[in-house]
Amino acid sequence: MTPPPPVADPRWARPALLALLLGTAVLYLWSLSSSGYANQFYSAAVQAGSESWKAFFFGSSDAANSITVDKPPAALWPMALSVRLFGLGSWAILVPEALMGVATVGVLYAAVRRRFGAGAGLLAGGALAVTPVAALMFRFNNPDALLCLLMVCAIAAVLRALADGRTKWLVLAGVCFGLGFLTKTLQAWLILPAPAAVYACCAPVGRRRRCGQLLLAGLAMVVSGGWWVAVVELWPASSRPYIGGSQHNSFLELTFGYNGLGRISGNETGSVGGGGRPGGGGGGGWGQTGITRLFSADMGGQISWLLPAALILLVAAVCVLWRARRAVAAEQAAQRAEFLVWGGALLMTCTIFSFMSGIFHQYYNIALAPYIAALVGMGAALLWRRGGRLAALVLAGTVAVTAGWSFVLLDRSPEWLPWLRWTVLVLGLPAAAGLLAAAGLPARARAGAPRRIAVLAAGLGVATALAGPVAYTLDTVNTPKGGSIVTAGPSVRGAMGGPGGGFPGGRRAGMWRGHQGGVPGGGPGAGQGGQGLPPGAGPGGPGMPPGVGGPVRGGKQGSRQGLPGGFGERRGTGGLLNGSKVSDRAKALVEKDAEHYTWAAAAIGSQNAASYQLATRKPVMAIGGFNGSDPSPTLAQFTREVADGKIHYFIAGGRGGPGGGKGGPADGSGDSSKITAWVEKTFKKVTVGGATCYDLTREA
Repeated sequence: MTPPPPVADPRWARPALLALLLGTAVLYLWSLSSSGYANQFYSAAVQAGSESWKAFFFGSSDAANSITVDKPPAALWPMALSVRLFGLGSWAILVPEALMGVATVGVLYAAVRRRFGAGAGLLAGGALAVTPVAALMFRFNNPDALLCLLMVCAIAAVLRALADGRTKWLVLAGVCFGLGFLTKTLQAWLILPAPAAVYACCAPVGRRRRCGQLLLAGLAMVVSGGWWVAVVELWPASSRPYIGGSQHNSFLELTFGYNGLGRISGNETGSVGGGGRPGGGGGGGWGQTGITRLFSADMGGQISWLLPAALILLVAAVCVLWRARRAVAAEQAAQRAEFLVWGGALLMTCTIFSFMSGIFHQYYNIALAPYIAALVGMGAALLWRRGGRLAALVLAGTVAVTAGWSFVLLDRSPEWLPWLRWTVLVLGLPAAAGLLAAAGLPARARAGAPRRIAVLAAGLGVATALAGPVAYTLDTVNTPKGGSIVTAGPSVRGAMGGPGGGFPGGRRAGMWRGHQGGVPGGGPGAGQGGQGLPPGAGPGGPGMPPGVGGPVRGGKQGSRQGLPGGFGERRGTGGLLNGSKVSDRAKALVEKDAEHYTWAAAAIGSQNAASYQLATRKPVMAIGGFNGSDPSPTLAQFTREVADGKIHYFIAGGRGGPGGGKGGPADGSGDSSKITAWVEKTFKKVTVGGATCYDLTREA
């Protein structure tokens, strides 16, 4: 059975697509530099990669290659190449991410349009573009932007293979999955079962050929994702950087532990606050788990605006298409297969995100955005074309449910645009009634006045469905973001400390009072922690190990929860989640004679080190990696580097997370704590510009 050709485009399709892509580009590029270096952890690695090809290859945190970031390096490569071309700066780092967002919208449009038409593609692309968490991450320098693009490309390639049975598309999908692994390890493979199963069952070729094609695609995935892993594992450990995030200098350990299965089970050695709570009844250290997790106060406004609509339309479409008439069986079978691919990806990701007990941040939800957008565009277009009372009932119900859920989400921020939630509700319900009244007519009867009523109701329904996400997205675009954990939209009632609590909507301003690290030149409000720390992360709280904690340093007034010592920052010192503001005097001190040393300075934790590295553009050793809990360097290794005259200053004040294994400084037994104690005892302290440093060439 040969699938039908793609749907032909109307004349307005191409101008509308260009308008969509241009609008997305403007949205994602608008005031982009206000976020400064965004996540300094990755920006420092980008700077290092722009200076050293070895650092570029390994994803090292500094150009002298002491330790890598705790991810594979693919997401760093486009940014590092941009910095090599245009110089270090906010635009050079973040523009590649924004362009990835535009490309993702374009690929999603093309994938949906082929089978469901330009209108469906435009709705899907537009819904993705204004999803709050997508707008957040396509303007940020975490790996999630590239991962999202690669996953959409992979699914688009699988859909092309389903259409014509050609092997090259399936191999291309395998390459995308492999590159996704080099972006964010096993997260790229969460959705693999869905497209593989659908192709095995629905491909327009014989069973033996299907099996051979899937094996070739798997081989392409392993080669494209495994070549780098093989090089790293075979490279002598003594001549490459330490693998950040691992406890034994192994990328495979990182992949299957801290960054892999540990994220699901919560058993994350070297992590902070992860793992299930004892006796928690389904609650994890990173929030309550369960089927309602993605609708919670922390997650709902990031991703769930159209999630109910996507689920409703998925079920309705599959039911409708399963009852295919033989006359149109090929077309409906092709459409059904595409729903199964997108729907399977959505359900697989939703299930894992809802029940994983390890580290889970709000911005991870960008992975769901294209799947939701595709299903909304495809489902709405399919039911609109079919007409009939049942289709009209589903469409009307979808609009009503979306309007009601938008009201709930907006009501969680009662002081932010209070009129919007009532506007969405007041306009959404009449839109649903109009669809039920007009679109329920048979297709041949939808002409003249009934047709105009149906179109008006549909347009009003789309507008009300997207009003909340658009408002959240505009708030996100106009709010500088920075630090390791960021969120979209305004402050949300009941989210990590409640209104006025310590985690206001992922904003910079107000999160750490007086802290402005991370913006080149000391721009305003550059050090934001945002939401996402474990609930109860105060002293003795269930989200953190005993003995770790202390008052928030410079925390927002009214915060209901304290944070562990070292999570907040003050001028001149860094913390686990954010960098710090480096004064001119401290910068000048670290830069002094830096060319005579391998590392101008060393600091506990990657964020603290990144601040000084970005300010001075000199290598700064990140002791203990991101959490300060990696056993790199050990005390013996550090003392040897100091004795060899390779490190000039030790910057005090950074504190790693509690971690696990050897690295945890909470009890003073970790390598980071031992190094700090040795330095403080042995060398002369120098305080400049609010920063405390130790000159490792001058004994006390």
